[in-house]
Amino acid sequence: MTSPVVSVIMPAYNGAGLIGETIQSVLAQSFEDFELVIVDDCSTDTTWDVLQGYRDPRIRCLRAPVNGGPVQARNLAFSQARGRYIVGLDQDDLCTPDRFAQQVAFLDAHPDFALVASACRLLRDGREQDWSGMRLFTPDAIDWLLMLCNPLAWSSVMFRAEAARRLVPFERQEVLYAEDFDFYHRIRKHGRIARIDTPLLVYRCHPEGASKKYEDAMCASAARVLGDHYGAIFGERAQACGALVGKHLMHGLPVPDLSTLRQVADIMATLHRQFLQRCTPDAASRRIIDREYARLWWTLVRPALRWRIVSLRDVLPLRPACVPLALTQPDWLVSPLVGIVRGVMRKAMASELA
Repeated sequence: MTSPVVSVIMPAYNGAGLIGETIQSVLAQSFEDFELVIVDDCSTDTTWDVLQGYRDPRIRCLRAPVNGGPVQARNLAFSQARGRYIVGLDQDDLCTPDRFAQQVAFLDAHPDFALVASACRLLRDGREQDWSGMRLFTPDAIDWLLMLCNPLAWSSVMFRAEAARRLVPFERQEVLYAEDFDFYHRIRKHGRIARIDTPLLVYRCHPEGASKKYEDAMCASAARVLGDHYGAIFGERAQACGALVGKHLMHGLPVPDLSTLRQVADIMATLHRQFLQRCTPDAASRRIIDREYARLWWTLVRPALRWRIVSLRDVLPLRPACVPLALTQPDWLVSPLVGIVRGVMRKAMASELA
């Protein structure tokens, strides 16, 4: 049997209501040399019945012997994949018709790249919309961002099977719910990472999505991934630094005090400085890297200003030279004003209760 160029791997669990649309988006691809490997992870609804309704020979459906979760289901699907390139896809997301064609063309033309993702659009309450997080990125900018956050959507990625087979295991159970973030760090050792800035995926937002249901576990796993990655830079402090970045940048929790804000700001500054010393990004990439540094820095600072944990007088001396005084961003003024109003209201309520 001739192996396909592309293997799509998809874990399925209780997805009977949505998985049909996802499968149809794969079958509608303009690039037709693919297989779709689906592992049903012991669904308790009619997912298996839905899968059995397809007769396209490119679809291969397997049943996991026990319910092991998405990592084990994806590992099983990957072990059965025969394609040169692998597409990650969750059971509720939708591919645009030319997704495979564009990503195959990119990997064929760039042998030094192990993975290519794409920009995405959001599907929320039945309506498609732009995803504000999908800004222009270069490969160097992606490398920078992976040190602080996850800039790629798993369902948008295509990667080389040869590179992924060097990773044992394919995905790690111990970083469940951040296994994609972990995978990007691990496969990066075997080739570069790019992102096509055309939206080739529609990412479905709904309350049952893993990113909504397991946010705390996702944060803890992401912090562990970062801590492992930080070892060469921060030594014994690596896991503690990863925990701070995971909690206050990836998870978005406000810092509890000025001391913690200083710690996270120092971590960001160290990572930025060492990245620029280690790499030589071109002018376009440097602009994007500095833009993302500024965005993440203000993402850290704004909640602390809003809740009056810190003041502008505390924050401004910490501002790196490449981070502008975000006067073009209304939150620069709104956040401290909100903090002042909240402080006044708290004092007034305290007076009334006294």
